[in-house]
Amino acid sequence: MISAISGQRQPATKQSSWLAALIGFLIVTFFVSAATIISAPTKGVKITQVDKYLTEVFDTSPLFALAGIALGIVLGIITAAVIYRVWGDQRRREEFIAGYLFLSPYLFVTFVFTVGVLLFALYIAFFKYNIFTEPVFVGFSNFIKAVGSKDFRQALVNVIWYMFIVTPVQTALALLMAVLLNQKMRGKAFFRTIFYTPSVTSSVVISMIFWWLYLKTGYLNFAFAKVWALWGGHWAAVQWLNNPRGLFQLIWMAFGSNIHSHLWYLRGPSVTLMAIMFQNIFTTVPTFMIMFLAALQDIPRSLYEAADIDGANGRDTFFKITVPMLRPIILLVVVLGTIGTLQIFDQVYILTSGGPLGTTLTPVYLVFTEALGTQGQIRFGYASAMAFILAVIIFAFTLLQRHYIEGGTEQY
Repeated sequence: MISAISGQRQPATKQSSWLAALIGFLIVTFFVSAATIISAPTKGVKITQVDKYLTEVFDTSPLFALAGIALGIVLGIITAAVIYRVWGDQRRREEFIAGYLFLSPYLFVTFVFTVGVLLFALYIAFFKYNIFTEPVFVGFSNFIKAVGSKDFRQALVNVIWYMFIVTPVQTALALLMAVLLNQKMRGKAFFRTIFYTPSVTSSVVISMIFWWLYLKTGYLNFAFAKVWALWGGHWAAVQWLNNPRGLFQLIWMAFGSNIHSHLWYLRGPSVTLMAIMFQNIFTTVPTFMIMFLAALQDIPRSLYEAADIDGANGRDTFFKITVPMLRPIILLVVVLGTIGTLQIFDQVYILTSGGPLGTTLTPVYLVFTEALGTQGQIRFGYASAMAFILAVIIFAFTLLQRHYIEGGTEQY
């Protein structure tokens, strides 16, 4: 009591440190093991039937369950070691408890709905599995089949075209809009709100609006017809959501030639895919604009004042001060944009379902259709293999972007 009143910290005993470490070990081991077992591939037994469910798990996927339990034990041991090390110091102990109490809801959701699901997907990628039957080990067959599938290769080509067009355009437009709205002007708050509105609107709602605009009798064709009529021309209505001709194919056709069907990957993005690109740019630019606005306001005004004294014009100021100072946020925007474009799904699902002629197929849409069997048999293992191939591609692009964009940002 006297030491507590005087403000002295009481060191924890070895017994309490061991007890705390044991409790931490049990908690982490339990949650990781439970998350793995909950995510285990079974033959449709309800999880509420605990006895039957556990029996089913160890009958159909014992390796998965045992691997999850082993992972839980390893993470539990690591947690116990950390707790034992910090428990003797009262300040570190209090910080540790407070920090992980705040993190506990997030960690619970992560373990149950992220770690468990990822382990399930990785495990099942090596099996033939359709939910209703026992998983059958097939090794790397699902990965080989995915790489050899024309649909998957076409989907990869589509999203790569999509990425190379959408990511640079949306990044440049977001930066220019942010610079514009960072200037002194009347109604700046109003324009910021108006420009940001598409980003807070549901993607499904935006897709339905664009579907309405893209109809053959929709407002887009109507507007073009009116503009052409002003010059005495006639606008032939375009089927924006049902036109498989590629960009480069259209250019070749303008010169009286064509790109053969077996060279489909050289035809470029189709008219329909470019229509979806426009919608994506319209809805994502405002989000990245807000990021650039926040970064622009962190640039010291003294740099611009020094540039004015040196006689720098607006172009020099933008490319030699603004852009270099924004390199970290440019990297963030480019990486987020790349991930978003390679994972495009909802617009394709709502507007085209992968058509016409597969020119808007995307890997995530294929994963969806194969996993749920919307166009044939349920093939969870095959879908998981495609998902992990896509994950590796995304990781590779992210590393390249970090290498070429991030270099030198530490000086800012």
